[in-house]
Amino acid sequence: MIKYTLDCPKGHRFESWFQSGAAYDDLRDRGLVTCPDCGSDDVTKAIMAPSVKTAKRVEVAEKLQALRAEVEAKSEYVGKDFAHQARAMHSGDAPERAIYGEAKLEDAKALIDDGVPIMPLPFIPKSKAN
Repeated sequence: MIKYTLDCPKGHRFESWFQSGAAYDDLRDRGLVTCPDCGSDDVTKAIMAPSVKTAKRVEVAEKLQALRAEVEAKSEYVGKDFAHQARAMHSGDAPERAIYGEAKLEDAKALIDDGVPIMPLPFIPKSKAN
């Protein structure tokens, strides 16, 4: 699959996925690639920079995967009950333990304002990723 950024003569820019470069050429030649804004079939590929995976990007992705594995192995996932559980541990109403989960933005801000030591994780829970 390949994603192209496309332009129409009226200045509209849009993106679309194609099976291959040849598939794009064939569909365009048959008038089947059209601008979603004006319907023109006179579309052209825009100049695009290739998406190249650099060693640095791969290294960062690997480090994030390692962090995720460590958090999941050493913490308890409490899901949407995170704010409640974190507050209960902070106030001494629940035993302290490592937890992670989900919280609404306003709930996370309230925890921080109240001095509850929390931090966002640079990944979403697997239950949300699938």
